[in-house]
Amino acid sequence: MKPAPFRYHRPATPAEAWETLAAEMRLGSGAKVLAGGQSLVPLLSMRLASPPALVDINAVAGLDAIEVRDEGVYVGALVRHADLLASTEARLVQPLLAQALLHVAHPTIRNRGTSVGSLVHADSAAELPAVLALLGGSLEVGSVRGTRTIGAADLFVGPLESSLAPDELAVGALFPALPVGAGVAFGEIARRHGDYALCGVAALVEGDLVKAAYLSVSDVPTVVDLTGVADEDLGEAALEHLDPAGDIHATADYRAHLVRVLTTKVVREAREAA
Repeated sequence: MKPAPFRYHRPATPAEAWETLAAEMRLGSGAKVLAGGQSLVPLLSMRLASPPALVDINAVAGLDAIEVRDEGVYVGALVRHADLLASTEARLVQPLLAQALLHVAHPTIRNRGTSVGSLVHADSAAELPAVLALLGGSLEVGSVRGTRTIGAADLFVGPLESSLAPDELAVGALFPALPVGAGVAFGEIARRHGDYALCGVAALVEGDLVKAAYLSVSDVPTVVDLTGVADEDLGEAALEHLDPAGDIHATADYRAHLVRVLTTKVVREAREAA
């Protein structure tokens, strides 16, 4: 199938992109932002989404940088998964990024897909939203009204739904650095490598603190505090805060089983890393 007709804009600066989004919103129709397109283009082609306009930000200067800062790794809106995965500095400052990115689809997708785009798409089956939620990271967005920062706890509000306004553009995301002495780990189960996970877990251990984030289990990336829970009880403790659902890929019972197995395994690996 082919996408429905749409207006096409290709701004050259963030300000121009913000103005274009604002103008489209004033028309009462809104627009979709095109960055990597690995999620949006299939939706357009199948006409599961039919926005009246696309704002292609690939020509916007300054959005393709990876900045390693004291507080963490800042990822511009046009940074591809593959570039972030290949960044040695980013891996040293926050190793959970590389651990999770290895599970993102296939090399072809990672070469084009953008890490910030994955966050904005807000798919609870994707790896990076869970990573951002676990680390307490944030998303920087801008519009004609100015810029603001959205914490991960306020970013994911429903299935494939973020708290960005229709006229806002995500310009970058901050993944906090790994504290000294802390450890992280990531694991997921998929039918085939590169498929969406049936269940995935990211874990952070810092001293007595133990937290785990889950993907493909709830409607939004969900973080569970497991501090003080005995190792043999980690999975059951996590399920008290989760409600695994069944679908054509896995039953609810099977997802609950994966939560038990993966939580124990990934938390153990995070402890060893710490």
